[in-house]
Amino acid sequence: MKTYLDCIPCFFKQALEASRIAGADENIQRRILDAVAEALHEFPLEASPPEMGRVIHRLVQKYTGSVDPYLRIKERSNRLAMSILGKAMDILDHGNDRLRIAVELSIAGNIIDFGVNNSLDIEAELEKILSTERNTTGDEDRVFFHIDSFRESLIDASSILYLGDNAGETVFDRILIEEIRKMDGTKKITYVVKEKPIINDALEKDAIDCGIDNVAEIVSSGSDAPGTIPALCSDEFMERFRAADMVISKGQGNFEGLSDTKRTVFFLLMAKCPIIAADIGCRVMDIVLLHHMPG
Repeated sequence: MKTYLDCIPCFFKQALEASRIAGADENIQRRILDAVAEALHEFPLEASPPEMGRVIHRLVQKYTGSVDPYLRIKERSNRLAMSILGKAMDILDHGNDRLRIAVELSIAGNIIDFGVNNSLDIEAELEKILSTERNTTGDEDRVFFHIDSFRESLIDASSILYLGDNAGETVFDRILIEEIRKMDGTKKITYVVKEKPIINDALEKDAIDCGIDNVAEIVSSGSDAPGTIPALCSDEFMERFRAADMVISKGQGNFEGLSDTKRTVFFLLMAKCPIIAADIGCRVMDIVLLHHMPG
């Protein structure tokens, strides 16, 4: 996905919020914003937003000296998600279509995203989503929820590459992975995290804290971009990406980085950004299961 002019104010907002989270005073905050403005002069709009996000958060780290400004936030997100796991499993156990509900729960976990909106009361939002008994993806939304092709692809896939997104959210990814394993325990499932700290994206420790190591192999993309940008990933990861029978991609950052990829990908996300919603054609806050097939 390209970068739109409407993304530029969001870049500055991200930089300011990250600098404050890192504890920067007003002087350092101003220097960071000036550095972001300078970097934007050289940034091509044909590049994806996560590429600029990588630049922004490297600048925040440089000027504040904080290697992982979101560490405490990630730890809190992991604890919060683990505390609500029992309620999520109860919803799954009382549903008629376990796979569909597991997908919906996985996407609902995508609300834990400080990169887009850190003003949300995450606990209240999750409670609202998980307590909703109605079918949140009815026939009227079917154009953006490709559960049938997802189910069919799962049956045929021997190897699955699952691209993680945020800390905390990994708990809900685990629910979906466990459900896939119940369908066929012989499938090789690999869960991908970031190589280094970037916003609140999940690292290996976050995945382990949320129990992913019990259901999948954990590997790094080799990148610290807030999304999967093939050109910035390691050769080892790209070999896995090309070889996997099925790729499941979580979150907006991965969608932005891979929406033009030349291979089939299933994108699972909540459309929290109006630019991304417009690019997909859905509504803001819709939950999306999109079967991307290169044309």
